[in-house]
Amino acid sequence: MEQIWAPWRMQLIEGPKKDGCIFCDLPGEGEDRKNLVLHRGKQAFVIMNAFPYTAGHLMVAPFRHVARLADLTPGEKAELMDLVAKCETVLSDAMRPEGFNVGFNLGRAAGAGVDKHLHCHIVPRWVGDTNFMPVLGETRVINEALDKTYEKLKEYFK
Repeated sequence: MEQIWAPWRMQLIEGPKKDGCIFCDLPGEGEDRKNLVLHRGKQAFVIMNAFPYTAGHLMVAPFRHVARLADLTPGEKAELMDLVAKCETVLSDAMRPEGFNVGFNLGRAAGAGVDKHLHCHIVPRWVGDTNFMPVLGETRVINEALDKTYEKLKEYFK
């Protein structure tokens, strides 16, 4: 079996695990580049996934700590969906994907890794990006380093 090296992931895997909520804590630190925060709205923000399914995997979350869509205010819902649409446009322009998976995993049983803070995934997709590697090798290949993707996408949010 061949090996694929992705050494940049090790610092994320071995790094200290924080208590709390990443969607509350990371934006609160004010270190957007380090924490992969691409855009801050009034009530919601855009952040890159540190463990992406594909290059450019983004998430949109409200600043307020809520778990359910029904818990959002009308303003939060509107801004959240506006940012999801903005992410689709940014990713289309910057990365030229051939499609998208967009959605919420509501609750642990639905696959939410962070189930107490609502967030929407925007995953750019290309024909052939799901191949034998994740299916048989249980290995995902990301074709671009997170910092390169951050720089590429950040320009579109200015």
